[in-house]
Amino acid sequence: MTVNKKELSRRQFLSTSMSAALGVTGYSLMNKGNLLFAQPVKKKRIALVGTGIRGSSLWGKTLLQDYSDVLEMVGLCDINPLRLEYSKRYMGATCPTYTDFQKMVKETRPETVIVTTMDCYHAKYICLAMEMGCDVITEKPLATDETMAQKIFDTEKRTGKKLIVTFNYRYNPDAVKIKEILLSREIGEVTSVDFNYYLDVYHGASYFRRWHGFKQFSGSLLVHKATHHYDLMNWWLAAEPTEVNAYGDLRKYGHNGTVRSSRCMTCPHKQGCEFFWDITRNEHLMNLYVNAESADGYIRDACVFRKRINIWDTMNVQVQYHNRVTMSYSLNAFMPYEGYSVGFNGTKGRLDARVYHNQSWKVQSFADFRLTRNFKDTQTFSLKSGEGGHWGADRIMQDRIFRNSGDDLLEQGAGSRDGVLSILIGIAARRSIEQERPFAIEELVKI
Repeated sequence: MTVNKKELSRRQFLSTSMSAALGVTGYSLMNKGNLLFAQPVKKKRIALVGTGIRGSSLWGKTLLQDYSDVLEMVGLCDINPLRLEYSKRYMGATCPTYTDFQKMVKETRPETVIVTTMDCYHAKYICLAMEMGCDVITEKPLATDETMAQKIFDTEKRTGKKLIVTFNYRYNPDAVKIKEILLSREIGEVTSVDFNYYLDVYHGASYFRRWHGFKQFSGSLLVHKATHHYDLMNWWLAAEPTEVNAYGDLRKYGHNGTVRSSRCMTCPHKQGCEFFWDITRNEHLMNLYVNAESADGYIRDACVFRKRINIWDTMNVQVQYHNRVTMSYSLNAFMPYEGYSVGFNGTKGRLDARVYHNQSWKVQSFADFRLTRNFKDTQTFSLKSGEGGHWGADRIMQDRIFRNSGDDLLEQGAGSRDGVLSILIGIAARRSIEQERPFAIEELVKI
């Protein structure tokens, strides 16, 4: 049969147009002879372990609402059965629920497991999932100590399964612009970096109300929160850390309070405490946590001045990289505003960025840039963030993961090596503070 070019062009156009339309509805095109047939796309089977605030929303409700054409949620798991059942209703899920992770994997046979548990349990479920034949998508941080990090690395290598770490910060417009400018070599070769991150008295305080206030659960903010920042720097510089020296102190929260109670909801000092937080005003958090307390005793609105808090709220870290770049980093958790400032010193100039974040992750933030080349004028400009979760980055990241959308030209996708290198800076910083000495990365994990 002879097909002319006009007919071929028409057929290609129809095929492309239909493929684009069917991609949204969960169908793909199959060519049989000279006819095109629509066939259902095989959905990826996913299961979720950890149904707290992040799991039930970003990796639960959002996936079911926006990716149900390519994903099938086959199981939910949490150690708290009350939270688990509420989260299932909140997500709009129809799959079975489990408090036994291994039973869930055996019975539901997911291809991919999403891990959004308390940080100190990430390694446990990542390794179990891979050993049971599943790929894994995990929230940061990958783990909270060096032993866990080594186990994850070894398990991935042994099983051959794929691990994705969800560093959504890499997809923010400000982070992307910094990466592009550094790649352009407009400031030459980077020699050193000044990086300061500010958590405000709302967001910063929230970590001290929750389980994050204890090193044994979160690894401290040097791991839980700063992992994001270390990963950004590793990615921006395309470099790997070699040595860390750090200082940390608890200056505002914990034992520094003059009055305290077990929780805000029943606190006798609520009228005079500037950190009083009324959880009863949030119906979702009441259902997710307060109404589930009887199952595990976890209190979501705990006092920020509990004397048992053992993480730091004031931290300074120096990092040496394999390419001789040095970074000075600080993290403070009781500032009047939120965001970061970063300055890259190069052999041909300097790049400064000042990023201002709103309290809501769904409200736009903005960034001011200053690019100065040696012996030349300064260029200044501003950028707005995207809209939606984590300033628009969440949707871009999830599209990349679940729809393979766009070429990864900037290498924003992150795997186990990225996850390990980011947490090792925080772990080394914690060890440095505790032992009062610099820590070499090679002392911790063999990569």
